Amino acid sequence: MKAIADPGDALGRGLASIRVQFQIPQTFPAAVLAAAEEASRRVPTQHVDRTDWPFVTLDPASSTDLDQAFTIERSGADLLLQYAIADVAWFVEDGDPIDEEAWRRGTTQYLPDGKAGLYPPVLSEGAASLLPGGPRPAIIFTVRVAPDGAVRLDAAERAIIRNQAKLAYDSVRSADLPPDFAELARRIQGAEAQRGAARVNPPAQEIAAIGDGRYELLFQPQLESELRNAALSLATNLAIADVLQASRTGLFRVMAEPDDRAVSRLRHTARGLGLQWPPEATLAELERSLSPADPMQATFMLAIQRSSQGAGYVPFRKGEIPWHAAVAATYAHATAPLRRLADRYVVRATLALASGQTVPPVVSDAFAKLPAVMARADALGSQLQRAAIDLAESVILQGREGETFEAIVTEVDHRGARIQLCSLPVVARVGATDVDPGETLAVTLVKADPDLRTVTFRPAHREKA
Repeated sequence: MKAIADPGDALGRGLASIRVQFQIPQTFPAAVLAAAEEASRRVPTQHVDRTDWPFVTLDPASSTDLDQAFTIERSGADLLLQYAIADVAWFVEDGDPIDEEAWRRGTTQYLPDGKAGLYPPVLSEGAASLLPGGPRPAIIFTVRVAPDGAVRLDAAERAIIRNQAKLAYDSVRSADLPPDFAELARRIQGAEAQRGAARVNPPAQEIAAIGDGRYELLFQPQLESELRNAALSLATNLAIADVLQASRTGLFRVMAEPDDRAVSRLRHTARGLGLQWPPEATLAELERSLSPADPMQATFMLAIQRSSQGAGYVPFRKGEIPWHAAVAATYAHATAPLRRLADRYVVRATLALASGQTVPPVVSDAFAKLPAVMARADALGSQLQRAAIDLAESVILQGREGETFEAIVTEVDHRGARIQLCSLPVVARVGATDVDPGETLAVTLVKADPDLRTVTFRPAHREKA
């Protein structure tokens, strides 16, 4: 779970318990490690030399599994994004031990203090990673970005590249980046607004000590460099999705609009957090106005993320248009093959199509199987995220037993009332069924138990909305 940082290790024991509960592997089987070690020495032979192109990477400072490198150039009024993606398929052969283990895992799984990788580190943080200091095999996607933000895939090729600089979000300077980096991001973000896209990127959260063995949960909004960098990946994934859809093949990322029940719950949450949401405004319109720099708006962004029905994967189906509601477009995942199994196959299919070849049968067959594999991996990731959040909530509330908090009731069912605290990004349940959604409720903290990852509240006094 990448959204909670824990520099003081307040969550250490609880995270160890989560790993045991969800059977998160700590390493790889010996046969997989041996195969990866051998594969890491594989010399590229089908790649053109692009080591003189000025590629750079932009990631969190601590990242070593670098999926993407980029450079940007002008082509008349258009911008050409040369987006290099780690050529994982060069190191992983169909049916080998590395491939079989990747199909068992599906994705890299994250917790605040570490991760369980999709591939062994000798590949994901070594030979296959686009690290600086040496040539690396990659797939270069050439994406043409028009002044209005429209994107088109112009070419794809296997190439050898050299990362000239490993840049970090928190220290990068404009002079370190291609001159048109900000302009390309502006175009993509402008096109998103025109489509009515409403992607929500809640700020990162951090556990911070405040003395006397107590902690608080702080927000760390995304930096402008991070938001702009995400636009490059979005542009590439949109362009690739168009190619796959036009070629009647592929695997797509899809997501439905929040249902009426979720929207109703969010309206109550917004009111409890003091946000203005006009009755005539849609959720998407409100989302586009939110600022992660405001703690209450950031809390609401987390609530939106929790209310989502979730995204999934679907293969191409004749007569259907795969749709991602948050992106407001047909969308594919291709830019993180070191961390997502599905991306490796989308990259292979796109490379074949851009080269005028047919998609290999093993790739087409994988598109039918991958949705179930990725759904299982995503479900595990969601469980880990929920467990980590539950743990964090119990840690920050421990020692505050007996305190009364203002909450808003967002939903009521046979289990009681679902509440959102108005002063903290905490969602909980309280044993009250004689309340109404939208009602303000004072609740008293009975117990916060990090060992069980639970917080227990009881109603204090009531004030009708």
